[in-house]
Order: sequence, then C-alpha cells, then structure tokens
Amino acid sequence: MFFELVKQMAAREGFTEKLKAQDQMLWVHRMNNIRNRAMEMVNNDLIYA
Repeated sequence: MFFELVKQMAAREGFTEKLKAQDQMLWVHRMNNIRNRAMEMVNNDLIYA
C-alpha cells in the first residue's frame, strides 16, 4: 500500500529519472516529502482508523 502510494504521488507530481539526474538534492527532498505524506496516509488508514 505504501509503495503504491509513493509511486502514484511521484507520477502525479511529475518526478522522473530526468529530474533525478539534473538535481539530485531537489529530487531527494521532494521524494522524502512524498514518502512522509504517504506514511501519514497509511498510518491514518491502518492505525488510527
């Protein structure tokens, strides 16, 4: 569930391997942001529901 959310959110926001090659720190920053949001969504569904 978590990995699927991360993939979907990254695709929706347009993060590609091209961005990763051009600006690695920006890519890492944004992917960490996506991972944190996805983890919060999973926690809300599984733990807090």
